[in-house]
Amino acid sequence: MHEKVVIIGPAYPLRGGGLASFNERLARQFQTQGHPTSIYTFSLQYPGFLFPGKSQYSTEPPPSDLKINVRINSINPFNWISTGRELSRIKPDLVVIRYWLPFMGPCLGTILRFVRRNNHTRIICIADNVIPHEKRPGDSLFTKYFVQPVHAFITMSETVLQDLKKFTNSPVRQVIHPLYDNFGQGISKAEARSYLNLPLQKKIILFFGFIRHYKGLDLLLRAMKILKEKGHDVHLLIAGEFYEDRRVYDELIEELEIKDRLFLHTEFIADKEVHYYLSAADFVVQPYRNATQSGVTPLAYHFEKPMLVTRVGGLPDSVVDGFSGLVAEPNPNSIAMKIEELYQLGENHFLPHLCEEKKKYSWSVLTETILELSRKKS
Repeated sequence: MHEKVVIIGPAYPLRGGGLASFNERLARQFQTQGHPTSIYTFSLQYPGFLFPGKSQYSTEPPPSDLKINVRINSINPFNWISTGRELSRIKPDLVVIRYWLPFMGPCLGTILRFVRRNNHTRIICIADNVIPHEKRPGDSLFTKYFVQPVHAFITMSETVLQDLKKFTNSPVRQVIHPLYDNFGQGISKAEARSYLNLPLQKKIILFFGFIRHYKGLDLLLRAMKILKEKGHDVHLLIAGEFYEDRRVYDELIEELEIKDRLFLHTEFIADKEVHYYLSAADFVVQPYRNATQSGVTPLAYHFEKPMLVTRVGGLPDSVVDGFSGLVAEPNPNSIAMKIEELYQLGENHFLPHLCEEKKKYSWSVLTETILELSRKKS
């Protein structure tokens, strides 16, 4: 039985990092399984004061295999009503909606209330964050408003699952975050480093993604100072755009005297460039001070790169300590010690375990769980 599916959330022309890539890959999976699928994305996602990056829009060509409707204005209530009425009228069998920020609660919650008026469409939410990393007034109220019209939820970490239970009694299922396999295949380390103008013989670890306080880059920089003082010739490649004041980091780098151990690629990383960065690294380091789950983990699994994560939120759930990577405490000393251990064990120690573990990260597991939840009438 084929379902008519609508996904609501960031997608092209937004360059929403992991969220946009995830939604587009999810749409392709539904299409592969024979379900006609379209995406409703934002004409305006964030007002300027909420968007810390340089641009919200992609410069890459649009995906030719996806039907993307650029429709939703997050701050215009008249738009929420018209979008909700439109979706109610076309009567999809299934709406899959992303929830990652309480600011979106009034907009998305209103749209869903109109969708439900058709008494046909089932609404499944993939909840990335329920209680956000960076709290603002109204968060709880907005989330309560959003969850009411949703039939069932999917989370990708135990932390979010437990947070969600504080807001709703609707069914909730946890699914492993699927692999980001839409960035192409890995290439040789030599080819990747040549492209990025990085030295072939150096030990290089990677911090990848938007730079925000909760991701703990400052902890990793302090760990790099410890490694330098101990005589380890380890270099850090920082790949991602600053989503907060970069001067704080520049001053910290000067204070720690570690500029000679860093490669700063602190601009937005386009999808077509991602495989170079993952292929160039020896290991991927996620030094988060708090987290729910991370899209970097399935990315590292896809490129078969061992990981170091901190023991916060859902991060350790996805890394088998000592096998697919290592788990550190969220402080510079522990992070530095575990980076030493990564190199002592070596990449080849982790590779068989990474190859085996990544088999669990299938997109079909996610789509089948969504469809199963949508078919349970409540």
